[in-house]
Amino acid sequence: MLLVRVLTAITGIPLVFACVYCGGIVFYGMMFFVSFLCVYEYFIILKKYNPHIFVSLVMSAAFFIFLYFFKNSPIDKIIVSVIVMMIILFGVEIFKENPNLCIVRISLSFLGTFFIPLALMHMVYMRNLKIGMKLVFFVFIVVWTLDTAAYAFGKIFGRCKLARNISPKKTVEGVIAGIIFGILGAVTCRFGFMSNILTLRNSVILGFVIAVTGQFSDLSESIIKRDGGVKDSGRILPGHGGVFDRFDSYIFAAPTVYYVLKLLR
Repeated sequence: MLLVRVLTAITGIPLVFACVYCGGIVFYGMMFFVSFLCVYEYFIILKKYNPHIFVSLVMSAAFFIFLYFFKNSPIDKIIVSVIVMMIILFGVEIFKENPNLCIVRISLSFLGTFFIPLALMHMVYMRNLKIGMKLVFFVFIVVWTLDTAAYAFGKIFGRCKLARNISPKKTVEGVIAGIIFGILGAVTCRFGFMSNILTLRNSVILGFVIAVTGQFSDLSESIIKRDGGVKDSGRILPGHGGVFDRFDSYIFAAPTVYYVLKLLR
C-alpha cells in the first residue's frame, strides 16, 4: 500500500506542479477537473439520500465556469448563482411524485453544488494574483508538509483522540505536529523562494492559518464520509482514495488564505 501511495504521488505531484507553473487556462482546467470530481464523489458518498446528482453536476460545472469568465461584480454573480440553483432544485422537487425528505435533498445538493466549486475556485483566484504562482506552490507545499507530519506523528506518538466518532485515527498529537510543521514549512518556503513576497511574520501567520483550516477541512470531509458510511471518497487515485480525499484540505484553506492574504497586504 505504501509503495502504491508513493508511486501515485511521484506521478501526480509533477503534474500538479506543471499546471501551477503554466497557470492561466491550464491551471483553471486542472481545478475545474478537480472540482467536478470532488462534487461527484461528494454525491456518491451521500447517495443514500437520493440527491439530484445529474442536475447538481451540471450546475456545479456551470458555476465554476461562471466564476472564472464573469469576473465583474463577484458578489452579484454569487447571489445570482444561488438564486438560480435554488429555483432549479426546488423546481425538480415540485414535479417529483414523492416530496418526502425534499428539504434534505435540496440542502445537500445545494451544499455540494455551491460550496465546493466556490471554495476551490479560490485556488484559481490565488494563481491569478501577481505573486500567484509562488503563492499556490506555497499553499500546496505547506499542506503536503503538514498532512505528512500529522499522519506520521499521529501514528507514532498519538494517544489522545481528537474526534473519535468522526475520524478515529485523528489525534491531538497529530494535529499539533501538523500545525508546527505547517508553520515550519511556510517559513522554509519563505526563505526558499518567497523572501521578496512574504515577511517572516506573515509566513508564520499563513502557515498557521493553512495548518488549522486544512486540518479542519479534512475533519469536515470525514463527517461527510462518516454519514455516508465510507472510508474513502473514491478509488481514482491508487493508495490515496478519491480526488475529494486529496483536495479536501483546500475546501476551507483556499478561501481563508486568499482573504487573510488580502488583509495582510
